[in-house]
Amino acid sequence: MKVLKNEKFLVYVLVFLILIFTGILPVFLMVIKSFWAENGFSFSYYQEIFSSGRAWVLLKNSFVLSSLVAFFCTVIGVPLGILFGKTNLPFRRTFAVLFSIPLLIPPYIVAISWFHIFGKNGFLSKIFGSSIGEVSSSFFFGLGGSSLVLFSVFLPVVIILTIAYLRTVNPRLEEAGRLVAKWKLVLKEISLPLIFSGIFLATMLVFILSFGELGVPLFLRYNVFPVESFTQFSAFYNFGSATASAVPLTLVAFGFLLIERFFLREKTYQLKVSDDEFLIIKLPHKKLILLFVGLFCFFLVVLPFSVLFFKSLSFDVYKQAIEVSGDSILRSFIYASIGATFLAVIGFFVGYFVYNNSFRFSKTLDSLTIFLFALPSSVIGIGLISFYNNALTEFIYTTPLIIIIGYLAKYIAISNRITVASLSQIPPSMEEAGQIVGAKWFRRVFWIVIPLIKKGLIVSWIVSFIFCLRDFGITMMVYPPGHDTFSIRIFTLMANGSPELISALCVIMILSTVFPLFLGWFLLERFSK
Repeated sequence: MKVLKNEKFLVYVLVFLILIFTGILPVFLMVIKSFWAENGFSFSYYQEIFSSGRAWVLLKNSFVLSSLVAFFCTVIGVPLGILFGKTNLPFRRTFAVLFSIPLLIPPYIVAISWFHIFGKNGFLSKIFGSSIGEVSSSFFFGLGGSSLVLFSVFLPVVIILTIAYLRTVNPRLEEAGRLVAKWKLVLKEISLPLIFSGIFLATMLVFILSFGELGVPLFLRYNVFPVESFTQFSAFYNFGSATASAVPLTLVAFGFLLIERFFLREKTYQLKVSDDEFLIIKLPHKKLILLFVGLFCFFLVVLPFSVLFFKSLSFDVYKQAIEVSGDSILRSFIYASIGATFLAVIGFFVGYFVYNNSFRFSKTLDSLTIFLFALPSSVIGIGLISFYNNALTEFIYTTPLIIIIGYLAKYIAISNRITVASLSQIPPSMEEAGQIVGAKWFRRVFWIVIPLIKKGLIVSWIVSFIFCLRDFGITMMVYPPGHDTFSIRIFTLMANGSPELISALCVIMILSTVFPLFLGWFLLERFSK
């Protein structure tokens, strides 16, 4: 038994150290350095930022943008989640997939697609005249456009989580309600209150993701804290001000962690699907609802991407796009594959220790991953640079290893939570039976646990791959010269590339992200059968 405990404990310690050195320690040292000037301990960097009043404007802008996006995503996403997850609406799965596409690509790509509609020379300007183009452009470059883009990007978060949590509701409770009331009242008084914690979690996720978004506000010239931190670091090379600008973002992420830890975790920890038959709502006026949902999906998803596609509709343009970005596309797939593999493996062990509460501080692993996920990419990037930019770790800082470490720090929470959800679907007695007959811990894990949750592990790898492939913020901050990914290449070419070339690059980015997802899902379904 001592050997079993030792090998399990060694893996636990190794996983803990990986989390510490990939994210926690770099961010901690970054915060310490923000209080350290040339003459020692000092608040000079904070005085420089907050004395002018600009910091308060940035903070207000960040909170207003995040609150608007979270509010509209919740108000619209929950009804759509109900329609797609609990009714007999035709094409509900197709709609769910279409609404999810903006989440799968870098958000600034979505901003570019909307730019071709609202810009001065965009779709609206060509149809209604230049005066309308001026008005739409002034709306788009600022809070209005940033809110619209981030709303279309993060709306799937609420939709998907609403669908998932509706599957956990005991249908017997809904059947009892249906004996005395209609579905509208049953949803209001039974179903939605039971999944309120899940809806609140989705709202908080949208808020924190919007609060830390860098690419969209940077493209649309809307001043928020992540943009300020990035600008101080990359444009002015003012590391002290950049770190001081990152600390408020760190505090917001820590606040999210506290809310998740004390109010949501126990209620959303095990996402277990009910074993009873799932109840489906038969919609009245089904065709009318289908029309409204179809029109909304067309204007929010299909129209901007269609304009982007037609803008790039030229063989020569796509040939040029491949020539200028082929190497970065290959690098993106390689880095994303490596990152997804590490995330799936390490995330499995994190999820295993968290779910089984194997050691005294096992739940702390979960808190660390959530905290890192809530941190804006710019904060993690600055922390990694401050920690690894030295002679001792030069072999990491000047190579793609720094990008992989950034992926681990930012996205380990995703694979961790997928593993926890997968483990909650299998009976713990299976592993206990292996322990009774004397199987060592490694043997139980690799021959009992992993085969039972293989589908969850495949999903973990696919989702991790997509997030690594679409990543912009982490890679933008840390990539070494000559190792830019496809998302970075597109962003850097926007300054000098033609609109047609940029559109073609965006279309390739969308296809290169969506196609592996559908291929992986198809193979997963065949593998499961």
